[in-house]
Amino acid sequence: MNSEKPLSGRLCPICNALEVHEFRPFCSKRCADLDLSRWLGGVYAVPVVQLDESDADELERFIEENDQN
Repeated sequence: MNSEKPLSGRLCPICNALEVHEFRPFCSKRCADLDLSRWLGGVYAVPVVQLDESDADELERFIEENDQN
């Protein structure tokens, strides 16, 4: 068993220290700001799937059919 990790409480996703309620889910303003900087700088991104035209047409028909139901 690893004695470095606490038995209860959540850990900061940036540095793995215990989270502080005021900065939840982070442990400090520094870690919260670092996370925000990563989002704004494009480090974190949601993957995008490019559809070819036939897939896009099929998706459009599927949406139209389900909107009518």
